[in-house]
Amino acid sequence: MAGGIGMGGAAPSLIRASLGRTGRWATGVAFVGGFISDILTPLAPFAAYIALVAAIAALVIAIAIVLRLVLAAKALPALVFASTAAAVAGGVFAVQKQTNSQNGLVAGLVPAVAELQRSMGIVSAKVAKIEQTVTETQKTVETVKQSTDTLADTVAAGQQQQQAQAQKLQATTEQIAVSIDTIAKGFAALAAQGGAIAEPSRPDEFYHNARAYELSGDMLNARRSYLAFAGFDVDAIDPYTRFATLLRVQDGKAGAREVFGALADKGKALSIKLVHVLQFDDAQRLQKLNAFVAANADFAPAYFLLSQEFSENRLGFQALSDKRSEATALTKFLSYEKDGGLLKYFVDQTQLADWLDRSRSRLAALGDVLDAKRFAPTLTPMRSNQGWSMTISIPEPATGISWRMGDSGPFTETGFLALNDQTTGKPMPNPSFELPDSTAAGSIAIKYLDVSGRETGPFDIRFDPEAALQQGNKKILDQFWTSWIAFDASGNRGLVYFSHMLSYRCAIKALHYGLNGAALDKEIKMPACDPKDPYAIPYDYQPYFKVADSVKTMSVQVTYTDGTQSPVREYKRQ
Repeated sequence: MAGGIGMGGAAPSLIRASLGRTGRWATGVAFVGGFISDILTPLAPFAAYIALVAAIAALVIAIAIVLRLVLAAKALPALVFASTAAAVAGGVFAVQKQTNSQNGLVAGLVPAVAELQRSMGIVSAKVAKIEQTVTETQKTVETVKQSTDTLADTVAAGQQQQQAQAQKLQATTEQIAVSIDTIAKGFAALAAQGGAIAEPSRPDEFYHNARAYELSGDMLNARRSYLAFAGFDVDAIDPYTRFATLLRVQDGKAGAREVFGALADKGKALSIKLVHVLQFDDAQRLQKLNAFVAANADFAPAYFLLSQEFSENRLGFQALSDKRSEATALTKFLSYEKDGGLLKYFVDQTQLADWLDRSRSRLAALGDVLDAKRFAPTLTPMRSNQGWSMTISIPEPATGISWRMGDSGPFTETGFLALNDQTTGKPMPNPSFELPDSTAAGSIAIKYLDVSGRETGPFDIRFDPEAALQQGNKKILDQFWTSWIAFDASGNRGLVYFSHMLSYRCAIKALHYGLNGAALDKEIKMPACDPKDPYAIPYDYQPYFKVADSVKTMSVQVTYTDGTQSPVREYKRQ
């Protein structure tokens, strides 16, 4: 193909060069010949003979050049001369016929030439010889015509044969394109019979033979049968994926890529083009596969094959983004199952069943990985007297974490701990960072690098210091409720201490209690929460009160600042 292109590009330059070298003298010779033939017109129409011979010669030379029987560089000068002679002689003869000049144009314009023709004694003496020459010329012309006719017949026969083959192939292809369902049924029937077909002619027969030869270990005939099947341009995915597997085993991935590249250039079936894409390596394969899906969004098999690029089998370890990509592609593939929408892509229905089973199994294993809210990073603020300690929870192993306060500005990395993550084998990123106690409410952006080094995020998390303080205190109170009340602590008989609750009072809206099983009709008044120093107990506040020796139990219930209430907790005096 490249050679044809190169010749087409060089032809104009060859013609210009030939005209430059041959055109001048060829034109002169042609005009002299035309002048002489005009003078000899009374004897015979030499101008017509010359025009005919030159035209036939030009045609023969042109055909020889097109069929590459001769080199164009050597044949073009002869073609220029023959074409010029035919044009000049033909022009002279045409003017003679138009003016009805039996004695020639020159004789009609120049009396001396007419006188010369009338005194043709010498010419008359040689008429026989001239007639003999004319006869021989006519025979030569006839021979050339016969050769030209033979060559033309050969070319026409070849063209008719090619056209017949093309029509036969087109008719066969149109018949195949009617329904893959017919091919699938034929393949299923042949599979039940077993054994190779002696003289296959249909695509299902070639596919059946390819599978039969594979099972018997005859890979050469299996390969030939697959290639014959591909010649029908059937748009079914499973024969080509199997063929590609055979090619990779025999020729490696590069060989499979070359074979399917040639098939993809010849055919129109999207299945062939898709399997060709799969023969590339890693990042290039994924890039081409995404481009194929973008260009052919309704070609269902592409989504299953795309899901495999993110699978655990392919990657070894999946990041969360890989799991989501796999689940998205599998969900899309299964969406075409409705009303048998996948059947038209498969000749072997057992292959489709296998793909469907694998898709459902993987989606079940992936669970609700597509729930973005559930698998987003979380932030747990913890207030101390010095400020805020912010603990980040990442939904998957990370190789780096960074954060930013607000919607703009650079991100700050959290750094790394002095140990390696057993999952990634890399240093474990520090999951926390500090903020001053003066930090105002705002948004904190979190992003991280997954095991493959891909950036995930940023995720914006709302931070409200007041609400965070209350939630943190509530969590501690709920977790350590057994420390709320202490009877007779440190030998102080008759005193009930509630120091623990006092330290986390920023989460408490009201505190009610009852003694010896009575109603919770008593209240302990707490001092106001000091956000700047939330855990300090005011110096003038007593964290205890007195009770009589008859008090044996105390029931307590907390109403939190968020409106919720704790269970009624009961404490017994020892």
